[in-house]
Order: sequence, then C-alpha cells, then structure tokens
Amino acid sequence: MPRHHAGDLRKGVLFDVDGTLIDSAYLHTLAWWQAFRQAGFDVPMARIHRHVGMGGARLVDSLLPEGRDKSLDTEILAAHAGIFGTFWPALRPLDGARDLLAQCSEGGLAVALASSARDADLQALRASLAADSFIHAATSANDAERSKPEPDILIAALAAIGVEASDAVYVGDAVWDVYAAARLGIPTIGVTCGGTSEAELREAGAVEVYSGPRELLDRLRDSAIGKLLAG
Repeated sequence: MPRHHAGDLRKGVLFDVDGTLIDSAYLHTLAWWQAFRQAGFDVPMARIHRHVGMGGARLVDSLLPEGRDKSLDTEILAAHAGIFGTFWPALRPLDGARDLLAQCSEGGLAVALASSARDADLQALRASLAADSFIHAATSANDAERSKPEPDILIAALAAIGVEASDAVYVGDAVWDVYAAARLGIPTIGVTCGGTSEAELREAGAVEVYSGPRELLDRLRDSAIGKLLAG
C-alpha cells in the first residue's frame, strides 16, 4: 500500500488507464469493431477509435444510427466485454507507467485511477500495471452515473482520495478525458500513446502533451504535476 494515506494528502493526480497507462486503446477499437459486426453494423475502425475513452453505452449511441433497434445495444456491450476479455493476457503497461505512478506517490501526491472501464476490466488492467502499492484509489464505470465526457468518474475519484479539483491534475489520452476534466476546472496533461494526436489534445484544452508516461516522467519536474510536487 502507499506510504501515505490519501486522506493525509492535500494534492493529487488522477490517471486515465486505457491508452494512458496501459497499451489497450487499439484492443478496445478491435473489440468494438467485432462486437458491432456481430450485431450487423459495419463501423470503420477509424471512427471507433476516435470514440474510445467514452463509456460503452455512450460510445454505442454515438456510433450507431439513431433509428436502430436499441434492444441490440445490451448485446453489443456484452459482446465487447467478452471480446476484450480475450485480450487480457496481451495487456501491457506503457513504458514508464509504473515508475510515473511511483514518483507521484513517493513525492507525496495522492494517486487515483479514474477509469470508465468495467470492474472486471479494471482489475485486469491493474494486474498488468502491477503498481497497486502506489495507487490510493481507483474508480470504474460502476462509480459514475454518466460517462466521459461528463465528469462523474473524476468527481468519484477526487472524493475517494479526499482532494479538491483545484488541487488536482488529470492525465489522459483522449479528448473525452480533457473535456471531462475541464468541466471541473482540472488541467489535463495529454499523452499521445493512445493514438490521439497532440494537435487534437491541445485543441480540446490539454495544458501539456507528451508522447507517453516515460516522457512525462522524464520531464516531470517541469510539468503540471511538478508544480503540485513543488507546492
């Protein structure tokens, strides 16, 4: 467990997981693509990828025709979950992810995973990350009524570590992460390792953009996280 209790820490960092700490954004894209095809919908992977990071129900509703038989949505969500589950053995942390969490935690910041993943997927992601000793709290889709770009999951993560939005930074790979954090006034550090470009992340409002956890870790002192550590 972390050396500090979250309640004793005044500042914190929230992390998205899929595509930010774990190299799984394209695995989700493939899982959704297959789930849609099983239901008779041919959705290009490029369109799917641009929506990865939303909650599942919102993603389905955004990508499929409005006049569809919506009774199929539950089947599509279940199919995605089943297909993505077959990829669990292939999950790998992105370079520097564990060390980044360790540096934040050991520097005296509360660390929370703010993910829209299902509970089962989040457990698989955390097992791949192998960094629980540096994580104070983690939230999943079950902790939010509305998914990104709504800020519910971030609100739950802040509450779990007892940190105010004004004392937090968020790290994410999708524009949906940036939009969600902006609604709470939380600055977002973007990472391009999930497949979203620096230009898109900056246009969405990211205050900084790095190629991935390793570059952020290497430049941590000069980053928005570094300002929290210095304060």
